[in-house]
Amino acid sequence: ILPSLFAGVAALTLAACATAQAESAMTPPTAQSNADDLKAFPAATAGQTRHVIRLPAQSDEDALKVEVIVGKTMRVDCNRHSFGGRLVERTAEGWGYTYYVLDSLGQAASTMMACPPDSEHEAFVRSGGQDLIRYNSRLPLVVYAPNDAEVRYRVWRAGEEQTAR
Repeated sequence: ILPSLFAGVAALTLAACATAQAESAMTPPTAQSNADDLKAFPAATAGQTRHVIRLPAQSDEDALKVEVIVGKTMRVDCNRHSFGGRLVERTAEGWGYTYYVLDSLGQAASTMMACPPDSEHEAFVRSGGQDLIRYNSRLPLVVYAPNDAEVRYRVWRAGEEQTAR
């Protein structure tokens, strides 16, 4: 059982990384089809930004997953830092489309190791672990996050199938 579990975990490899920008930067106002496919999704609430990720069509989308990463760049030391917020999956009323909401990043937490002097630097600090999302180029991937948060994503590609022995 363990070799098959490790083979399954090892089958996912990092394929690409990109940063999603806020909707206004990613959706040109003249793109009518882009505006039409956002009608199903609610407007951002006060203090939130709607981020829209448009994935390119791929030949085998069943072999792909998307990891959405929400966080922000801040000054940190040598410790590991993270936020406690977590994306929540919601469904657009009357449409059945899925979108994701992070109401708050929460408090930043870190390990408590002693750091050498001058170890402070700027780094992207992400929220807690998120599940991988199905890759679907036919619909936008819509994420609502606090105004001060960044939304990034990575595309994961499955490796070749392995036989368990």
